[in-house]
Amino acid sequence: MSGASKTVRLRPRGVAVRLAALLALLALLLAAPALAAGGGHGGEPPKPIEPLPVAPRGLPVELVRTLQLLQDRIARGSTQAHAAQRQLLVHIEARFLALEPETWADPANARAGVAFALAGGGPAVLRRMLDGAKLGEAEVPLVQGALAYVEGREREARTLLARFDAREMPPGLAGQLALTQAAVTVREAPRRALELLGQARLLAPGTLVEEGALRREIFVVAQGGDAERFEALSIQYLRRFRRSVYAGNFRQRFAAALTRLDFASDGARDAQLARMLDEIEPEGRRDLYLLVARAGLDGGRRTTALFAAERAAGLAGPDSRAAAQARLYRAAALVVVDGRLDESVEALRTIDRAQLGEADRRLLDEALSAATQIRIPAQAGSAKPDPVPAGARALPEAAAIGRAQEALARIDRLMDDRSDP
Repeated sequence: MSGASKTVRLRPRGVAVRLAALLALLALLLAAPALAAGGGHGGEPPKPIEPLPVAPRGLPVELVRTLQLLQDRIARGSTQAHAAQRQLLVHIEARFLALEPETWADPANARAGVAFALAGGGPAVLRRMLDGAKLGEAEVPLVQGALAYVEGREREARTLLARFDAREMPPGLAGQLALTQAAVTVREAPRRALELLGQARLLAPGTLVEEGALRREIFVVAQGGDAERFEALSIQYLRRFRRSVYAGNFRQRFAAALTRLDFASDGARDAQLARMLDEIEPEGRRDLYLLVARAGLDGGRRTTALFAAERAAGLAGPDSRAAAQARLYRAAALVVVDGRLDESVEALRTIDRAQLGEADRRLLDEALSAATQIRIPAQAGSAKPDPVPAGARALPEAAAIGRAQEALARIDRLMDDRSDP
């Protein structure tokens, strides 16, 4: 009974506390409209909120911002934006060339002019800025360095642009400047170029500048042989920018770089490839496997070519062109594999040439020719076996394989030549 009576005594106190809190909240809610109407100080109306001061921006800054917004859509995959880019560049250049020289005395406008040139605008505006003799002293080497870059004078551009820290530039120029500094540094100092590319990505997240910096960073890392970093950056690109208009450039170079990198084994290479490509949708994954299979043939990576071709075949429709390509690349990779020659020839002969492009048809012909060069010497040797002296090495078969490998080297060089976007 004592326990029950104790519970009864505590319950009203808890209810009272909660009720007081609710009443206080209700009072605040009821007072809010009155405070809003009367200002809370004797009925005086509240003072209007003053807008934050925003300095007006010049025409060059506004036009460059418009260009950058268009280019950011290109990074997200807009082909319409890519088609409109050239027209916008021409329009902005005409507007800039018509401006009074005094316009470029404003550092913000001068830096916008540099950003325009580095984003694809060309040298004409930079020359006009220098000829007008109205630039501030601090902006002259920046404009000169940008002009040297767009005119292909790499060493001069590297010297002039090295004076500037991209992190101290306005947002519209910072990432673009770091990307340009990396471009003129990578031959002489690839590690420094990697730092600058990482800086560009941080200064311009989600933009075409970041897409380009990440794409370039991947291939600088690949040239340095860092397979682990190559994988991490490639996965990031495939997750975030696989729909970029310039992703075709990435895919071609990605396939070639992957087959050139040194791994502990072909199995490790294939496992890494699978991890990277699992990041994208099946159709894109299939196309990348086909590219890797072709690049594997080109680089003499038969195991990787075979692995990629088989993966592509599993993602392709049975009667599709992609399926025919996958069968072709797999069969071509099997030509010089011990014990797989007959399987290779049979597969090559069943491929429908009508489903192949011109380069693939040449590849098919070369693969069949290579298989014939291997098979004929082997059959002749089985018909009339020559005795081999004790201690001597049997060379005819090795010579036949050598001729086959030379033929396959010709096959590998039949890769389509595609220019970078």
